[in-house]
Amino acid sequence: MSHPSRVRVTGPLASFKDGFAAALREQGYRPNSAANQLQLLGHLSRWLASRRLDAMMLTAPILGEFLDARRAQGYTLWLSTKALVPLISYLGSIGIQVASTPAALSPSELLLSRYHRYLLDVRGLVATSARGYVDMVRPFVEARVVDSDLNWKTLQAKHVIDFVLATRDGRPTGSAKLTGAALRSLLTYLHIEGFIAQPLAMAVPSVAGWRLAGLPRALEAGDVQRFLAACDRRTHSGRRDFAMLTLLARLGLRAGEVARLDLADIDWRAGELVVRGKGQRVERLPLPADVGDALAAYLQHGRPNTAQCRTVFLRIRAPHKALSSTGVTDAVAAAASRAGLDRVRAHRLRHTLASQMVCSGVALPAVSQVLRHRRLLTTAIYAKVDRQGLRLVARAWPGSAT
Repeated sequence: MSHPSRVRVTGPLASFKDGFAAALREQGYRPNSAANQLQLLGHLSRWLASRRLDAMMLTAPILGEFLDARRAQGYTLWLSTKALVPLISYLGSIGIQVASTPAALSPSELLLSRYHRYLLDVRGLVATSARGYVDMVRPFVEARVVDSDLNWKTLQAKHVIDFVLATRDGRPTGSAKLTGAALRSLLTYLHIEGFIAQPLAMAVPSVAGWRLAGLPRALEAGDVQRFLAACDRRTHSGRRDFAMLTLLARLGLRAGEVARLDLADIDWRAGELVVRGKGQRVERLPLPADVGDALAAYLQHGRPNTAQCRTVFLRIRAPHKALSSTGVTDAVAAAASRAGLDRVRAHRLRHTLASQMVCSGVALPAVSQVLRHRRLLTTAIYAKVDRQGLRLVARAWPGSAT
């Protein structure tokens, strides 16, 4: 195993070796990983020396040339700009900025960038939802490019309908509905900003699909305990995953809400948890004892001391930054695999909690309050899981025995 102290660096970047090694150590890099980063630093320093360049001449194109040269020399690891991010971040922290020369945004990307800002600032969407909306309407915007410019003057309802029909083929109903919602949002934005004279949001056809038609996909009895038992709480990752799964299963949090949880959001004295939900809503939930125990165990014996932020849940591998909502979903899927279950998404634990509450006799308004639904109609789908209660109010089929 390599060790940072054994890495030799020559050339114009040699003076940065010790400081970079210290920064890597503070960020939680293990000796072998830190040594790999220092070896990359050494290679870059030697390459700069061969080109008679120094640290002040580093630019994005220069780094691109270095990576090309590294590939040409037969290297098989650390070949992308992502590999250079720790070094670039360190140089920036000591005042050496790597100049970037990004290409000018195309007309379509420029409009989508402005639309993205509108979703965040005006609509109040979280970053992941806003990015999803932008990605879904990008083909529609790009189709309006004519002679290197956007042409909105000729946009008609027919073009809107054709786009929806073209994107509907072969896609799940939920995905098609979401695309329609994103397109309505974009058309509303275009009308507000004066790009189109007529409001065309109403021209977006509805996708056939009936609200509350399906049943919530809850886990079977005992599966949640198998989930939790699949986390090895003797390890850092196991304590982290157990705490996250407990939050999902006991409080019905969404994956994004778990990922956004901050250290300041846990009020230990009051026994409450601040949840930052959809639409930038902030609400407080009681902190059950078992959830508090799981969080405390992770914070005391699992959360790295080299954390780069105050977010509760962090990446296991350095740098120890905030875990994304995708990371939470991946942890759920991994726990399901260890427990011998089919792939399970984080939201299914939320469905399971609600279904269990209804079957235990909890009224729908109380379930709605726990799930933090804005409308009781959203919670109404869980009424169908109480089959015993439904039998009492169901009318007999005509002609059948009573």
